[in-house]
Amino acid sequence: MWESTSSQSQSERSADRHPVEAAAIDSQMVKRAVLRAQQGDREGIHFLYTRYAPDVLRYVHSFVHDHHEAEDITQNVFIKLISVIGKYEPREVPFTAWILRVARNAALDQMRARRATPCEDIRVQDDERGRLSHERGHDLRQALETLPCEQREVLILRHIVGLSPVEIADVLGKTESSVHGLHHRGRLSLKTALEDLGAAPVVAHPGLA
Repeated sequence: MWESTSSQSQSERSADRHPVEAAAIDSQMVKRAVLRAQQGDREGIHFLYTRYAPDVLRYVHSFVHDHHEAEDITQNVFIKLISVIGKYEPREVPFTAWILRVARNAALDQMRARRATPCEDIRVQDDERGRLSHERGHDLRQALETLPCEQREVLILRHIVGLSPVEIADVLGKTESSVHGLHHRGRLSLKTALEDLGAAPVVAHPGLA
């Protein structure tokens, strides 16, 4: 029987430890929970739900922009987890990145079903005016729709979810250098698309291309 109460108390005690030590303890607890879950123990799934549901919810919400829909998708992710967790291999990718992949696929499936674009409120840095204003969201959405899917996803993960390039690489199953390349090309493509829409800001400094 999975000792959830004992695990919870261990988790609470680890909060008082050095951050590196606490992270190591958390990692071991996750490994134990994954193993239990793969053996069919529902308490293992419950531990993973308690540990990762807030992260999954925040990540899914960045795609669907609706709290209730994000909650439904998050619930479905952990229901699906019961049947797919046996495919997880710790040696291939950290569990955090793996569960976010599952969540990403679930969110994209949901959006394909309603033919929506998961990018309405993305904000990208502008050298002259800071972030694009909310009033230009419609133009931004149109511009994002013209981007290749991989470039669009990297912009979302970087600027909405706030993941680092290393974390994005884990989630998308790519190298860090390819993520940097997609991010760079995505920003250039987005700028061009905004210019085509007549929505890009005018560069004030002379001599800048």
